[in-house]
Order: sequence, then structure tokens, then C-alpha cells
Amino acid sequence: MVRRLLRLTNRSVFVQFELGLKNNFLRDAERLVKNKEEVELKKLGIILGAVAALGFLAVPSVQAAEVLNVYSSRHYDVDKQVYADFEKETGIKVNVVEGKGDELLERLTREKDKPEADLFLTVGAESIAPLMERGLSEGFSSAAVEKNIPARYRGEGWMGITARARVIAYPLDRVDPSKITSYDDLTKPEWKGKVLVRSSSSSYNVALLSSFIQLNGADAAKAWAQGVVGNLARTPKGNDRDQAKAVVAGEGDLAVMNSYYFIRMMRSSDPAEADAAKKIGLIFPKPVHLNLSIAALVRGAGNKDNAVKFLEFLSGEHVQALYAEANGEFPLNPSVPLPEVQKSWGAFEPQELNYETLGKAKPEAAAIFDQVGWK
Repeated sequence: MVRRLLRLTNRSVFVQFELGLKNNFLRDAERLVKNKEEVELKKLGIILGAVAALGFLAVPSVQAAEVLNVYSSRHYDVDKQVYADFEKETGIKVNVVEGKGDELLERLTREKDKPEADLFLTVGAESIAPLMERGLSEGFSSAAVEKNIPARYRGEGWMGITARARVIAYPLDRVDPSKITSYDDLTKPEWKGKVLVRSSSSSYNVALLSSFIQLNGADAAKAWAQGVVGNLARTPKGNDRDQAKAVVAGEGDLAVMNSYYFIRMMRSSDPAEADAAKKIGLIFPKPVHLNLSIAALVRGAGNKDNAVKFLEFLSGEHVQALYAEANGEFPLNPSVPLPEVQKSWGAFEPQELNYETLGKAKPEAAAIFDQVGWK
């Protein structure tokens, strides 16, 4: 507060003041401007007023930078481009923590009361069930997402980003593809010692068997798994591309793999992979298993608005086309045309799955694999 501004002694002016509320200062100054020093005091008032104003202006206006925190099990170069494109378009900085899907799911569980992530991206729809059961996801509303992504590929707190088909690869020079129309054909006696698959720990195989449990029941799923084990050409090993290369090498005639790996092999800098892609064809069983890459909004996200903006961005034509072209996946936005390779495979019939409950069958799928000896 302004206690004292001026004291006149022997016509000399002694000025003592301290900063306080501007209104009090102006009232006191007005009261004291009474004598011959009126002009000087008015000048002093102007100067002090300016100083006070500068004091207010000197307080910086701090605005936090816009950010989005993402946990992702997607590890593709195209995702880095998607993040960069989003940052360029919106000015929102994307911070990404990468890891395996199950590990990130456990981290989200530990951080449930104080979430550090805003979005969770993963390559398996079987993660949706535990997300919902543990209360880790949160619903959101977006007209853009509802327009861009069909209802069967989105739900409460999550949406599908892309799809990949679990197909059967065969050698062009020695197998008639018309003999294989369903996954059940892999169990027929004529293919004994000729089937190639990944291990039972593969999330792709877990999701496939989980889909059979959901659609046909555990007994039928177990019978199928037992039949495949009886027809194996070797102990399960390697990744999807290794199964395709083994077909070309003559180790077996039929291999289970994801469709997008075929496109990655076509473009591979590895001569063995590129050569193998030229010598195999793909069969889409009827109905074919489509698993999804999904994005889920984390409950209690600190940057929810930014997260929803990113979900809308992922569902848009630009990103959907980018994933399809650069990574060989299937876009879920129906307005996005298929690239030439995916188009060449023709139409196919997908399984009618409830993706929100697919993950509930995971424990039973793991038990079946153990029971039938699928290593």
C-alpha cells in the first residue's frame, strides 16, 4: 500500500514511495498535488504510472505446450511418419513409448490411478477385453470416427486402425490352391507332414485359435489344433516370413502367415525374402481371420482432446491410405481404395467376430495349445 508519497520541508521536495495498488497511488497523488510543485508532481505521476504498467507487463504469460503421450506396440517406420504428419498438421507434440503389447498393458494397469499415457496402440484386438475388464479405457465421442470406421471395427473407448488377414501361403509350382478353401483343410490327411506354422506363443496364432473358440466352441477349436499338430512338417519355429521361405525351400507345402508380411517380403532388401514372394501364392480361407491394430483412449488421459484428435487423424483417408500402401495392411475406412497388391487378391469373407470379447478366450487358447502339444 502507498503509505507516504511526499513531504515538503523548506520548499524542498523529498520523495519516498513504494509500489502498491495502482488505484490507491492515484488517489494519494491527486490529494497531494496542491502547491507550486504541481507540474513536477504530475510528471512524477506519469513516470510512476508507466513504471507500474511495466511491472504488470513484465509478468510472462506461460502456456504449456500441446502434447500427446502414446504407448504403442506398433514398431513400423510408417508410424513415425504418421506421428510427424500429425505434429505438422496440429502443432501437437507426440511422445511415444514403444514395447510389446502385453508389457504395455501391464504398465497401463500399474499406472491406472495416475495414467501417463493418453492412447494405447497395439497390433492385436485380443487386447480390447483386458483393457475394458480392468477399466483402463474410456469412451469418447467423435463424428469423424463414426463416419470413417465401420461400427463392427470400433467400440466403447477403442477403434480399429487397420486389419491384416491370417492367410495360407502355398508354392505356385506344386500346389493346386482350389484344394484349400478353409482352415479346416489344414487338418486333412493329405497334408500330413506338409504344414508350417509359428509357435503357440505367437500372438497371431493365439488370436486365430481364440477366434475359433468364439465362433465354434472350445471342443472344435481343440480338434482343429490337434489336427494341425498332426500334420506339421517340423517343430514350429521362426516368424511368418520364415514359414513362407520354408515353403519355397520345400520343407512344407502350406504355411500360415499374415497377409501384410507377403507385401513386406515383396519389397524386402533381403534377396531370399524377395525371391520367396515371387514363388508363393496366398489363399484366403472362407471365412478368413482378420485381426486388427487398435487404438484405445486411456481412462483419465491428461490430454484427452488431443487424443481424440489423433484418433480422428488415424481414421482419415490420408493415414489409412498410408498404412495400406507403406505397410501392406488393409484400411478400415471404406472410402480408401485398396493398393494394387491387396486389390489383386480379390474379395474375401471375414469372420463375424466380437472383437471386444476375443481376448477372453486367450487363456483357453493357451491351454489348448499345451494340451495338443503345439510347441
